Amino acid sequence: MVKRSATDFDAIVIGAGHNGLVTAAYLAKNGLSTLLIEARAEVGGTAASDSFAGASVNICNCDHLTFRTTPVAEELNLASHGLEYINVEPPQINGDWTTEKMWPLWHDVEQTIESLASVHPDSIDGYRKFARATMPVARLVLDAAANPPTRGSLLASVARRGGRGVTTMLRMSRMSAADVMRQFFDNEAIIGPAMVEGPVVWGISPETPGTGLGALAYSLRHVAHLGRPKGGSGMLPESLKKAFLQYGGMLRTNTRVVGIVCEGNKVSAVQTNDGATVTARIVVSACDPHSTFVTWLKNPPARASSLVDRWKNSTPGEGYESKIDAISTVAPILNGLQHSPLAGLPQASTIVVSPSLAELDRGAQMLRDGRTMPRMALLANTPSLIDDTLAPAGKHVFSLEALFTPYSLQDGWPNTDEPERWLKQFGSLVQPEFIDSIIDWRVMTPASYETEFHLPKGHATSFAGGPLAAFLGSTPELTRYHTPIKGLYLTGAATFPGAGIWGASGRNTALTIVKEMK
Repeated sequence: MVKRSATDFDAIVIGAGHNGLVTAAYLAKNGLSTLLIEARAEVGGTAASDSFAGASVNICNCDHLTFRTTPVAEELNLASHGLEYINVEPPQINGDWTTEKMWPLWHDVEQTIESLASVHPDSIDGYRKFARATMPVARLVLDAAANPPTRGSLLASVARRGGRGVTTMLRMSRMSAADVMRQFFDNEAIIGPAMVEGPVVWGISPETPGTGLGALAYSLRHVAHLGRPKGGSGMLPESLKKAFLQYGGMLRTNTRVVGIVCEGNKVSAVQTNDGATVTARIVVSACDPHSTFVTWLKNPPARASSLVDRWKNSTPGEGYESKIDAISTVAPILNGLQHSPLAGLPQASTIVVSPSLAELDRGAQMLRDGRTMPRMALLANTPSLIDDTLAPAGKHVFSLEALFTPYSLQDGWPNTDEPERWLKQFGSLVQPEFIDSIIDWRVMTPASYETEFHLPKGHATSFAGGPLAAFLGSTPELTRYHTPIKGLYLTGAATFPGAGIWGASGRNTALTIVKEMK
């Protein structure tokens, strides 16, 4: 039983992205009076969907993989609130700018190897070795993320897996993602797409030491089933909102936090832009940690000074990804699938197109200089092919993500022709009638994500340390979710296990709070 106190709420959660929603729903389910505060008019953050040109488009990528490995949907009974997944098979189609050959990556390893046989036969043996070595690591990572990370929980994860993957995980954690892949492949057509799905979507070079676990992209799709919520990505946060409200939670949208107030050694209240001060004994920030500790924190205790100073001295990152949403009358058909049974058919799978490793490494520097790569890293899909609720009859929703795209683009975003260039690049890989059939489109740039989603410089801070960093716990606010200020907790993409539509961080934070309160 949770003991009550004389405050307006037991808990306040700041930010109704999917992790904030998960935390708030679990707290409410466990009997805490919980207020969820969101700056935007709608919940979900970048996991939400949006209406555009008569269709439903996803703010970010529509693929949900890691979330489906958590027990969140079952524990919060999200199916009763409208959440239904459509499995995507194959989950991904990979290609590269150099060969322009495409190969499907299936959930089944042997089926994937069959795909490679007619396109990149030199990589078959390497892929078998890669899968054998890294799939146990992928399972270990997912298992470790399923509970609040402590020495005990991590050791339990290792024990459940019979120790499989531990040595490989530790070795990979110290390497660059590119070097991990080079152990198995010398063909960059295989390495490149995995790097786009790994370090590149974190905004960094795949040659960066310590990014080795970013090489698990393929293996994760072999050990977990990728799916998309029917009705779009936004059905997940909508179902979480309904669960939260059913458990008795209170939601305030269009409300911005301007202060987190401390009294003595503990948190006491949250201040909002409408002049209100709402008291609570628990405050959870599901927002950018820099904003939490540097901008909002009022009168922090001396015990938190080193934490606050560390975040004051940190350099916030800049956005690195843009997304085009388009409405077309024809679905794209890839030219490079001629050796596949999928040839000549439009595909709903996410298509990953990569430049060379040297270009990706150089692109990370170009990003810092405000420039884009000549050959972009692209992720494309047409979700309406398997979900007819997304677009009107006779039309399709097409999405194209482009990396690296800097927040501080040279000459600025308003007058650039960059987005048209990305569309034309993708258009060169498909049958020509697709581009001609586009009837409307829009682009979300890092500047857009800052303006519309309150992401500083369009950058969503992501925890990329992996289970080893969580085990060491050197940044407890990110790996243990609590801070030196009693009652102040963190959740979200910046905390373990990191970004993507995962939800494990939100659940782990709530379980940590409930355990400590009891």
